[in-house]
Amino acid sequence: MSLLPRLRYPTVPELVDSARALTAQEPGLCALRPVGSSRAGRPLHLLSVGHARRAVLVVAGAHANEPTGGCTLRVLAERVLAERELRADTSWHFLLCADPDGASLHVTPAPRSLLDYHLGFYRPTGSEQPEWSPSVLPPDRLPPETRALTGVIDELRPYLQVTLHGTDLGGSWVQLTRDVPGLAEPFAKSAAQLHIPVETGASDAAGWPASGPGVHVMPGPETGVPYPSMPDDARHSTWYHAHRYGGLTAVVEVPMWASDLVDDPAPHPAPEAAMRRLARRLLRDSLEVEAVLAEALPRLDGADGPLLRASRWALELIPGLAEDWSGRPPAGTTMAYVGSVDAFGRRLPLRAAAMLLRVLREVDDRAAPRLERLVATWCEAYAERFRARWVPLAHQVEHQSRTVLVAAQAARDHAA
Repeated sequence: MSLLPRLRYPTVPELVDSARALTAQEPGLCALRPVGSSRAGRPLHLLSVGHARRAVLVVAGAHANEPTGGCTLRVLAERVLAERELRADTSWHFLLCADPDGASLHVTPAPRSLLDYHLGFYRPTGSEQPEWSPSVLPPDRLPPETRALTGVIDELRPYLQVTLHGTDLGGSWVQLTRDVPGLAEPFAKSAAQLHIPVETGASDAAGWPASGPGVHVMPGPETGVPYPSMPDDARHSTWYHAHRYGGLTAVVEVPMWASDLVDDPAPHPAPEAAMRRLARRLLRDSLEVEAVLAEALPRLDGADGPLLRASRWALELIPGLAEDWSGRPPAGTTMAYVGSVDAFGRRLPLRAAAMLLRVLREVDDRAAPRLERLVATWCEAYAERFRARWVPLAHQVEHQSRTVLVAAQAARDHAA
């Protein structure tokens, strides 16, 4: 029986139930155990398959709004059980959801459109994200989800950690904390077979070296960051924790909706003007959301829930980011990079507006209809600008699964 859900993303309880079913089916090979608790007391579960000392750790659910990883994790666990050679000298460990509290607040299990996706949107502040919190908080203030994740890494000492991420609209790309020779070609081949564009100029990896199209290697601590205003720095995230034991991390991103505008490697004819234009639009859009927030805030009676905190946090990032974009763009700026930044610039105020809308709807605030129209208009423009096309869930999962398996083999061969 396949554990892949049809046309929907699984909830965390469904992931746990399926992991229990696998453990009951193969008790000699599988084990399921709690490895910590969230801030709200929800358990974090680790499913282990195999007993070899050499370990791969796969993490799903680090970002609440990126649900594909849960499906991929379940399919990978099935595949490892079915194919003996995958566990011949490697044990596989699956953290079912790194942020169960966040997952409980993102409520679009089967989005039919970008608007449907955003009406249930949630993504926490940087300090509340398990992988990113070490880059913005001192060690004594890290959330329990982060401590659970680093504790698992300390215990397993994986030669490879793979963290499963996704984007609402764009293409697929991989971020590596250290290069994995042999990954780029099969990654690109898989994407082409499944009609998923490769995001060759991902804004998340601006200025990073690439070992192949869409495969970006994080720079060392001696280099600067692409956007100095942004508070998070990948080099201080949990992605580097595996380096303590000689391991590395691969971050595998897949899109829910694809756009062919993010894989054009041609040089952009006027990058500075384009970036300044995107910066101006980013500021303009954020001011529209801030106007609604300022008008409604006195009626919210001091509310400070996770949705409102996250909305305000996203808005606070925008002025500095717009200033970053107004400077000199990276050398060799491509059409793909400007397209990726364009998507990022639409995404950030849209997310802030969507989370604020959920807050206003909960209290039936009179500003909600105004914000509803804004969110709907922006979603429609976003989809139209990028000619968004839905990537079947089975294709998202298959591409992410293939990339994990190739990365595990290539990293092992390179270390041998």
